[in-house]
Amino acid sequence: MTTTPVIEVERLNLKYGDFHAVRDLSFQVRRGELYALLGTNGAGKTSTLETIEGHRKATSGTVRVFGQSPRDRPAVRPRMGVMLQESGFAPDLTVRESVRLIGALTGRADTVDRVLDVVGLTRKAATTVSQLSGGEKRRLDFATAVYGSPELLFLDEPTTGLDIQSRDDLWAAVDRLRSAGATIVLTTHYLEEAQQRADRVGLMHRGAFHQEGTVAELTRTLPSVISFLLPAATPAVRLPLPAAREDDGRFVIRTPDRQRDLYLLLRWAREHAVELQELEAGPTRLDDVFRAIGDD
Repeated sequence: MTTTPVIEVERLNLKYGDFHAVRDLSFQVRRGELYALLGTNGAGKTSTLETIEGHRKATSGTVRVFGQSPRDRPAVRPRMGVMLQESGFAPDLTVRESVRLIGALTGRADTVDRVLDVVGLTRKAATTVSQLSGGEKRRLDFATAVYGSPELLFLDEPTTGLDIQSRDDLWAAVDRLRSAGATIVLTTHYLEEAQQRADRVGLMHRGAFHQEGTVAELTRTLPSVISFLLPAATPAVRLPLPAAREDDGRFVIRTPDRQRDLYLLLRWAREHAVELQELEAGPTRLDDVFRAIGDD
């Protein structure tokens, strides 16, 4: 992976009348990485992506894709694939016709049969869009985005409506594109997908970045959690660590050193012959970071 940025955003501002949707946003996406752009509702990520994709003009600031303005469609669009949440295919066209039509518009070379095989829609080639299930339509969205193996791929909620096998197949196809050097920009409400796959995450809130970094960097900003229940007959002995008691009776310990404090807790339980029921001790996750935004 090189450090040459595929996407450069510098002091981007977007306004809709008096509403300031994006405020002085700056970030880069490096060649070959999977960058997850996440955000709370109304955070401004959709407006940001639409500007990077060339669909919206910035109020102020600079956006470059492959070193060019994304509004320069002949220079940028053939190198970019976009999977929208809903592409709005004509219902009376077949799957094959839809892929052929969108593929021709991209300016990239490919074959319909290859793309249909990649997304598992070969047997549906002659089926009209109106007859597809929700998951099949989502795979069709993906097919038109990856036509011609673009260098830069935007995935907007790519696995919504897909079953587990279809999700695995989609990510396998994305992995193959990445192996060939493609850059991926992901937006998703399935935060576990971003946690597992993103090289870096930009987390937006109120039009700006709340945090940006690797998943490890973001999750280190919050303590880990150890939780458990105590039996009703537990002797009245003091816990070895500060703990909050939830409404359901569960004790919660928040700690920057999960391994050390879990050891202390287990040693205490053994010494006092206390059973720790429903004991859970997990690492901080990206969804914990996401939830913490509302506490700021």
